[in-house]
Amino acid sequence: MESPVFEEIDPASDCDCPGCVHWRRALPHSWAGRAGAHPAAHRALALAAVASAALGAGHAAPAAAPHAPHRPGIPAGEEPDTPQGATAPLYGPGGGPATPSVAPKPTAITRTEIINRARTWVAAKVPYSMSAYWSDGYRQDCSGYVSMAWKLPGNEWTGSLAQYGKKISKEELQPGDILLFHNASDPEQGSHVTIFGGWTDASHTSYTAYEQTRPHTRRQSTPYAYWNNSDRYVPYRYKGVTPEETVPGKDGGQPGAPVATPYPGAAYFGPGANNKYVTQLGRMLVARGAGGSYASGPSPRWTDADRRATRAFQTAQGWTGAEADGLPGPHTWELLVTGKGKDVKDGAVGPPPASHGVPGYPGRAMFRPGANNTYVTQLGQQLVRKGFGRFYRVGPGPIWSEADRRAVEAFQRTQGWRGGAADGYPGPETWRRLFS
Repeated sequence: MESPVFEEIDPASDCDCPGCVHWRRALPHSWAGRAGAHPAAHRALALAAVASAALGAGHAAPAAAPHAPHRPGIPAGEEPDTPQGATAPLYGPGGGPATPSVAPKPTAITRTEIINRARTWVAAKVPYSMSAYWSDGYRQDCSGYVSMAWKLPGNEWTGSLAQYGKKISKEELQPGDILLFHNASDPEQGSHVTIFGGWTDASHTSYTAYEQTRPHTRRQSTPYAYWNNSDRYVPYRYKGVTPEETVPGKDGGQPGAPVATPYPGAAYFGPGANNKYVTQLGRMLVARGAGGSYASGPSPRWTDADRRATRAFQTAQGWTGAEADGLPGPHTWELLVTGKGKDVKDGAVGPPPASHGVPGYPGRAMFRPGANNTYVTQLGQQLVRKGFGRFYRVGPGPIWSEADRRAVEAFQRTQGWRGGAADGYPGPETWRRLFS
């Protein structure tokens, strides 16, 4: 069994202006699900009609006041879409509530299954909605998402999810747990819940969050405990979570020990490798603090980032020489899948080794759209020294840009390369020639 990852329709009733908030509370079911309906606007128009009748046809009633959906002081994109539906049953194929065949109770589920269920909505990019239900019967808001991932018998909300879990500490968090903030005094203000997918650094200052928010489900690195109201989020563990598949004790193993993915063999790692074990290796290394090596996360294709991260983990164990060559052997793999050994401190992975005076090539992941690192600056400065600085307006910087790509492409063309060999992205040979 694969180890858990230690590591994402705007209905009118989603508006959180004061008028909408008031009328959702006063008339919680009046306008839900009606396209184009706006509680505050309808009420304002109704009042306007009454006023018009009272004042006479010659007097126009004032128009409804505009409203601002975003709360002041919170950057757009960092604010959770807190409006959510109330406790509700699952919905069946016909669009109506599905009657459970047995009394509702927590369903036993493993951490791996929780994360895998959470990933299904990320892959499908399920649109956020507090009134719509996805094909699996769960409501498309933050609490409905957790209800789905935990395989709850119905749709809960932030005010009821806690009854299915138990409070834990930050240090106890594991993939499949949740971080819950329910603002009891004003549920519309800030209430939100995310699924914990694993730490992204050794200092436990950020984690992979699975959450349902506008515009759709997402998975991304998030500061602990959240972008805002951080001190009000509480970690919870689902009461129905069960250990991973177990095996009987034999050959010196302990009964009930979690099944660990066996070491697949050295052939699955190294230049040219492209398989699921490379991805699993990268995820385990990120969980142990070596995530600083990756610009965009682990992938099935072996890169220099995988080698540097592996070497960092091996070095953290105190190994040197051939034991810290950056290629995972049986001992390295065993420590990673069992969670044993020492973590990489402060996410330090160190620079790739230099050779014959040429700085080590850091890997293709360091040079792609969105990359932001010192290697991009180092590359740009060397291109300027080589006479390819005309593409820069303000000089090289750490953020990969079109100017970097065009400068690299120009350098590659001077080597006589064409086509894919001159695509503007530096590979090992481009790097070697540029710095030699």
